[in-house]
Amino acid sequence: MVLVALLWSTAGVVTRHLDFARSFEVTFWRALFAAISLLLILPFFQGRSVFLKIRHAGSALWLSGACWGVMFTAYMVAFTLTTVGNVLVTLAVGPLLTAIVARVGIGYRVLPRTWAAILVAGAGIAYMFASQVGSASLLGSLVALSIPMAAAVNWTISQYFHDQGQELDLVPAVLLGALLSTAATCLLAYPFQASVHDITLLGLLGVFQLAIPCVLCMLCARVLHAPEISLLQLLEVIFGILLAWLGANEVPAPSVLLGGSLVIGALVANEWLGWKRR
Repeated sequence: MVLVALLWSTAGVVTRHLDFARSFEVTFWRALFAAISLLLILPFFQGRSVFLKIRHAGSALWLSGACWGVMFTAYMVAFTLTTVGNVLVTLAVGPLLTAIVARVGIGYRVLPRTWAAILVAGAGIAYMFASQVGSASLLGSLVALSIPMAAAVNWTISQYFHDQGQELDLVPAVLLGALLSTAATCLLAYPFQASVHDITLLGLLGVFQLAIPCVLCMLCARVLHAPEISLLQLLEVIFGILLAWLGANEVPAPSVLLGGSLVIGALVANEWLGWKRR
């Protein structure tokens, strides 16, 4: 899971070394290579039945795939609009947004300690966003905010069908999300301007930053408990900011450091208290 967080964190620094690819074209190439990789990788884990699941997919799998598609698309677009630190700190509020969406959507009970964490993390995000008012970075941060929102909806959908006695297999949904992201950004990426260097970097991201770690994360989920996964996922924020700092000389702003500290501190405290209580 530490390796997964490290692989996920490479996207920001790699985008800083692209020559000509921008915005939706960045997403298109990454999603395309991820989809091709998953088409080859997933049959080894689930056999050819994975394609039958997509072919006969119900509404739940398509909804989950759409959420993955939003996450894949917004993730790379956000990096082209704002700093790596802004994106990764915004992503970190995912577990707390999930608690809110699940509370509203399916009546999921939110514990007092989680509400406290939501308030603290919300203050950190609000401070970070307020410092960006009037700058182009705010748009990138808002695009990044759609990623944890989509993840929260995705988890709530999965939990709802689980409560109804139907297990939703998210592995085919990841492949479906990559295909949907590729299709959605194909026309938006025109005219294609990426160099061979750009396509090579984005291809590596599609395979090693998206496809492989997503499969590894699914395997880790069979062994690790949810709090362990949530805490280890936070390493992506630390790794990502450090890699952008060392590999692209992108120094995080004080507002990112302070806001990020509030967000990560709230998440760690919430998960640690829950872990200790259990």
